[in-house]
Amino acid sequence: MRRVEHVMGFPVSLRVDDEGVPEEAADAVFEWLREADARFSPFRPDSEVSRHDRGELARYELSEDLVEVLELCEHYRLATGGAFDVRLPGRGLDPCAVVKGWSVQRAAELLRSAGARRFVLNAGGDVVVSGGPWRVGVRHPERADRLCTVLELTDGAVATSARYERGDHILDARTGRPATGLLSMTVLAPTLTEADSVATAAFALGVEGVEWAASLPGCEVFAVDEGERVLRTEGFPGAGRSPAAA
Repeated sequence: MRRVEHVMGFPVSLRVDDEGVPEEAADAVFEWLREADARFSPFRPDSEVSRHDRGELARYELSEDLVEVLELCEHYRLATGGAFDVRLPGRGLDPCAVVKGWSVQRAAELLRSAGARRFVLNAGGDVVVSGGPWRVGVRHPERADRLCTVLELTDGAVATSARYERGDHILDARTGRPATGLLSMTVLAPTLTEADSVATAAFALGVEGVEWAASLPGCEVFAVDEGERVLRTEGFPGAGRSPAAA
């Protein structure tokens, strides 16, 4: 089974190699992602996030899902000493940095509940894999036609935060200015909820975010700093010289 749809502003591709998994499983994945976008997008004035940000919904009126997302946002705000924050001065509530990985991980769980055991779900370059081996490439942060490294994974999730797609969109909330020090931050973790949130939070921290992310249980790190120096943990798959280090 293979499916590609544009959801949340980026392409989402699904590949399931198990036999007998119904097409309805893929339908459920994309239906959920569209629902998550409608409920949690800060760009939709009628979304739950936007209504809460305008004061129309009190905390006790929020869905359990949004409460969970906001608690994750607060966890990473505290863990980074305020470098990562979904509430910036002069801006509305924007939990997208957490919602993306969280919602795609939920989609992967829907696949497993439908009987899928060997699949890859790729959401704009952030990937959940199961039942590998699967090969996942990490793009060079400054050369679109090159890879930094290739991971071979059986189960887990990989997410990258970088400037190459959206420019300086990740801010260090401590200063209100674009985060500096890193060109890209890739995190391997058991779930995409963790991998995506940690990658963004670590990028906001700058170079110090590499050590912070590496200290988290279950996380492995591959980062490229502004001097194109590769910083990675020993347990990151695909170890060896990379093009980014050249």
